Amino acid sequence: MNKPLPVQQYIPQQTIQSYLDALLQDASSELLLAEQEPVARVQPEVVPAPVVEPAPAAVPVQQPAPEVAVAAQVEVRPEVAPELQPEAQPEPPAQPVWREQEFEALLFDVGGLTLAVPLVSLGTIHALETDITPLFGQPDWFLGILPTSGGNLKVLDTARWVMPERYSDALQDGLRFVISVQGYDWGLAVHDVSRSIKLTPDQVKWRSQQGKRPWLAGTVIDQMCALLDVAALAGMIAAGQGEHEKRKGKAGRALV
Repeated sequence: MNKPLPVQQYIPQQTIQSYLDALLQDASSELLLAEQEPVARVQPEVVPAPVVEPAPAAVPVQQPAPEVAVAAQVEVRPEVAPELQPEAQPEPPAQPVWREQEFEALLFDVGGLTLAVPLVSLGTIHALETDITPLFGQPDWFLGILPTSGGNLKVLDTARWVMPERYSDALQDGLRFVISVQGYDWGLAVHDVSRSIKLTPDQVKWRSQQGKRPWLAGTVIDQMCALLDVAALAGMIAAGQGEHEKRKGKAGRALV
């Protein structure tokens, strides 16, 4: 698995360029749709409450009004019907701090596709000098366990997550590094690690909403590469692991 192979042997350059163009097109289309959305989607229309006419002034009488008449003069303010009240809108998720200021990102290669990931989200880069130990009964995107000085690290097949439409088993050849992720017990298997760069928020075309690639935070304009959203990727992995466990449970019950 660790024998390095040129990327061109398994992914033609025009295929990688086509995929990168698709990523850029997705981000641009989503940003355009967000800009064209009416303001009413952000600020829901508030239906005015019905106007309540003031009660007419009580006419003085010589005889004392009965008790029930006194009670009838108590001002009653009808509440606005629930269906007329605006629905509470969920607050948008808080953006990571690194998005709002200059940040450093690491450039790395997966199957010929260049990706960037904020350094603040990363742990350690491990060279694949030993084989990854596979484990039985795991999903296909789980390559196995890599022993490290900090303990065993779960290794993910990064290409299956970021380019499933163009995935082939040949992409498992030539993996040279595993990049651990801060706060998680797994790492990303990659073909090459390039360098770190400094970016400002205006150098990134941020994606405005989630689409079919939740892991895509945006595209780095100057570098023409995709920026990885680690938190979104972690959510995808957790959901994928949960779905795998459900399938295992169903298969186990079927054998009983």
